[in-house]
Amino acid sequence: MRVLIAGRTGQLARALLDRLPRDGHEVVALGRPELDLCDPAGIARAVERVAPDAVVNAAAYTAVDRAETEPALAFTVNADGAGWLARAAAVRDIPLVHLSTDYVFAGDGPAPLGEDAPTGPLNVYGRSKLAGEEAVLAAHPRSLVLRTAWVCGPHGTNFLRTMLRLGAERERLSVVSDQFGAPTFADDLADAIARLLPRLPSRPAGDPGFGVFHLTGMPHTSWHGFAEAIFAEARARGWKVPALTAIPSTHYPTPAQRPGDARLDCERIERVHGIRALDWRVSLARCLDALQEELGGRGTPGAAGGAP
Repeated sequence: MRVLIAGRTGQLARALLDRLPRDGHEVVALGRPELDLCDPAGIARAVERVAPDAVVNAAAYTAVDRAETEPALAFTVNADGAGWLARAAAVRDIPLVHLSTDYVFAGDGPAPLGEDAPTGPLNVYGRSKLAGEEAVLAAHPRSLVLRTAWVCGPHGTNFLRTMLRLGAERERLSVVSDQFGAPTFADDLADAIARLLPRLPSRPAGDPGFGVFHLTGMPHTSWHGFAEAIFAEARARGWKVPALTAIPSTHYPTPAQRPGDARLDCERIERVHGIRALDWRVSLARCLDALQEELGGRGTPGAAGGAP
């Protein structure tokens, strides 16, 4: 398949660029200015020029706290832009995989949350992503919206890399313990999308293989629990680790309110597409092994002279 990826430098886009060619797919990843989600005419031209067999939207406005002061830009990219891209895919009648987030939920009710659970985002970012889901599904019935959470990996800006950096700099860290979800490694997400893509072109509009699906790592945990696992693996590799303190989210106020319990139920994607959520603890160990090999004994990831 010829696959167009919207986005080029983000965590998932980089993972897809590495993963998809291994299955023989031809991949074209476009970021700005070649494909700008704020430019509907430019989006249509890019899709027409590439002439893909499928599209993956891995581009988004993801600055959760900054979105509180930039709502217009967040909605243009995450809602309008997503809809314009879906419309361009619909014109060619090719499937679209669109990435969304657990932040479409308030996280104040029973969990894990299924795809049909009531939404209720608490912040601008979540509202813009929910509007994006609605725009995508309205524009193109052969769209698959993939909600995920806590995406991390060896590259980019994410919780894992932040913890490793702060752990190298500080003797003690406080991490929120009352927000629940599941880490999802970008490589695992890319692998799932690689397995999904060949299943979609033959499915007609209305097929249960399209629509909204959840996919995260497993098991569920808290941010503090994830930090504990990160530093346990780091300690085993001889890296400097801090003392860790669990705190409530009220002790760590942020401009954007986060969902308290947004654990996602991933049963539907396994039932429909045969894709099972992977153990993030295994992926964490593999990720840190890769970082250790990259470092080559030059110190702790995130420290001066460490991994970029």
